[in-house]
Amino acid sequence: MSTILEMKNINKIYGTTVKTQVLYDINLNFNQGSFNSIIGQSGSGKSTLMNIMGTLDSPTSGEIIVAGKSTSGMKASELARYRNQSIGFVFQFHYLLPEFTALENVLMPYRIGHKTIPKETMDRAKELMALVGLEKVMNNNATQMSGGQQQRTAIARALLNQPKMILADEPTGNLDSLSTETIYDLLRDINERFGTTFIIITHDRRIAEKADRIIEIADGRISLDVTR
Repeated sequence: MSTILEMKNINKIYGTTVKTQVLYDINLNFNQGSFNSIIGQSGSGKSTLMNIMGTLDSPTSGEIIVAGKSTSGMKASELARYRNQSIGFVFQFHYLLPEFTALENVLMPYRIGHKTIPKETMDRAKELMALVGLEKVMNNNATQMSGGQQQRTAIARALLNQPKMILADEPTGNLDSLSTETIYDLLRDINERFGTTFIIITHDRRIAEKADRIIEIADGRISLDVTR
């Protein structure tokens, strides 16, 4: 398997006068097509770790290598282009735009860099809505959907640009247990169908144990790294 993401000696310190270290010498590799979970208590550093993985934040020291290329030499515009084309993000709060339909929300990642939507992109968006089971409500406004439907829309949106990797931060944190199971079954199906790499942050150990690899963060350090 090829390595899609490599983190070398990652440290993160916030503040200048009063310094707070959040991550300590993190070394992690993720293989293309793998399905991973990261668990940890609130304040353990797991969300900071994900932001650095997704190049939304930069480490104080250490190196991030994506698809064989170090991000340290990339300009802001290069990083933004990399994120848009190579990473899909799914957050606890779905961040749908309420004035748009579900389908229009799914198309947003493409609209960022293009004025018009070609037929093949529109067809792909509709296929993704069908994949997540929302073809019948894709023309509903985001506010006219349940929490589970909104999160499935966010997953379809994350897949639009065919990213190699999906980073999900507490993707079921606001959902009931039935919707939680549905979302995780969907993520696993996408992983197996498209070979998309998943890195999922969750505080729910029952959900984490569904992954092929469990990484636990405690006080900014890796305390467990188990592949099953």
